[in-house]
Amino acid sequence: MSLVIIGSVAFDTIETPYGRRERIVGGSGTYCALAASFFTKPKIVGVVGEDFPEETIDLFKERGIDLQGLKMESGKTFHWEARYGHDPNQRTTIKTELNVFENFKPILPPEYRSADIVFLGNIDPDQQEDILAQVKHPKLTAMDTINLWIAGKPASLLRVLESVDIFFANEEEIKMLAKEANLIKAGKELLSQGPSLIVMKKGEHGALVLGKDFVFGALAYPCEEVIDPTGAGDSFAGGFLGYLDKVKSFDEKAIRKAGVFGSVMASFVIEDFGINRFKSLSLSEIETRYNQFKKLVSF
Repeated sequence: MSLVIIGSVAFDTIETPYGRRERIVGGSGTYCALAASFFTKPKIVGVVGEDFPEETIDLFKERGIDLQGLKMESGKTFHWEARYGHDPNQRTTIKTELNVFENFKPILPPEYRSADIVFLGNIDPDQQEDILAQVKHPKLTAMDTINLWIAGKPASLLRVLESVDIFFANEEEIKMLAKEANLIKAGKELLSQGPSLIVMKKGEHGALVLGKDFVFGALAYPCEEVIDPTGAGDSFAGGFLGYLDKVKSFDEKAIRKAGVFGSVMASFVIEDFGINRFKSLSLSEIETRYNQFKKLVSF
């Protein structure tokens, strides 16, 4: 099978109680693709500026990520700055500089259009809709979003939602889009809009996978220190979809395991700033933590 990921490849300036890092590599597409690369060989669609580091391009290649869809344009790479307090679930955006991302129009290379799994990162829903028009009969489509699009383009977002199989979003986004205060009611409302699954990202409380006839909860790994929570949700999606691409199955058993592997990948990325943890992560560490997750819920 094959997995195509469309999202931002960016620089982040991050401040947490554990320190500050200037212009480190981030972006939804980056985190998702790196997490997925431990299970499959994902393809990434995005744009960077001339200032993007060659060492990160080399890392992508080392991880087996297909870069035909990653374009380099004249100008600067998308830059986002944020500050986290002692509660890792709360952050304040300080600055957003779109740069080359502002005029980015994702065009899928011909080889990408027959992908089995397509993941639409949290980009403009109009662009998400354009991408869906470019793909040919994918077996699974998934999407993510952010509050900006829920508030600014709800009609466009709901049109995309009608056409995808899986919707990844956090609690706040799900309640906001469904206009419902109760999370389960909100999830069921969004299920009625078209998707087969709603994956509710709950931060330090894990994730809840809600289907039309089943529900599955994945714990978050008990961490004493969350160094940098940036990219945890995107890493969850990467682990989730990367595992499904690896096993070539979308049945309930595979979905449940995918939820756990998503939590595993999210638990690793928060242990260091940016993508640093993925640079040293091994398959044996992933397998060990997966088994630790199994013990957490055995009774």
